[in-house]
Amino acid sequence: MSERTIALVTGANKESGTRSRPAWARSAGGWGVGARDERRLAEAVAKLRAGGVDAFGVPLDVTDDASVSAAARLLETEAGGLDVLVNNAGVTGGVPQHPGDVDLATIRTAVEVNVIGVVRVTEAMLPLLRRSASPRIVNMSSGVGSLTRQSASTGEDQTGPLSVAYSPSKSMLNAVTIQYARALADTGILINAACPGFTATDLNSFRGVRTPQQGAAIAIRLATLPDDGPTGGYFEDAGTIPW
Repeated sequence: MSERTIALVTGANKESGTRSRPAWARSAGGWGVGARDERRLAEAVAKLRAGGVDAFGVPLDVTDDASVSAAARLLETEAGGLDVLVNNAGVTGGVPQHPGDVDLATIRTAVEVNVIGVVRVTEAMLPLLRRSASPRIVNMSSGVGSLTRQSASTGEDQTGPLSVAYSPSKSMLNAVTIQYARALADTGILINAACPGFTATDLNSFRGVRTPQQGAAIAIRLATLPDDGPTGGYFEDAGTIPW
């Protein structure tokens, strides 16, 4: 394992990934920018390096087995291993998502990236994480994935508009996080779900009210937890989110 802390952030060519660079730079870590678009990947790496971050590109399509396997090999051979995995890549799936008026392909797209993609990447990176002194996994979820909030909300104040693809995909991601936490309980690998809040990114056409820096704060906190930190939790800036 490399002496520096190595992190991989999937979907990191987007604002939510690159805007966490100042805090990561202060931790003197190596920032693996995982993305499938070559041009945007190169631009993101250049932007991070210009800001003083030890960044490197990791070509990565979370929906493709071969791509994920190649990313794991690159991290092992060129970066020396992996300490932190931030499963940040996500999609809404498309529209419409209103029950009674949804294409099944929309649901499949959301689940393929937001759930299966996370499992695919996590499985590939686990052998590297097991060799880390302080391994951490952060699954970027959303407050709309909370079943408690979905059932209690009568409007769009907590969980947004009705969604039969995106919101349920985040609920499933939360359940997957719990299962991994149970399986990894005795390994030292801490895994948690994080909600960045309604952050202005291309996922919501930049309609969010929080800056990308604000949205990245919870991921950084969970990625840098002490060894006795929580695992199997669901967090936002204000604290724990009810499942």
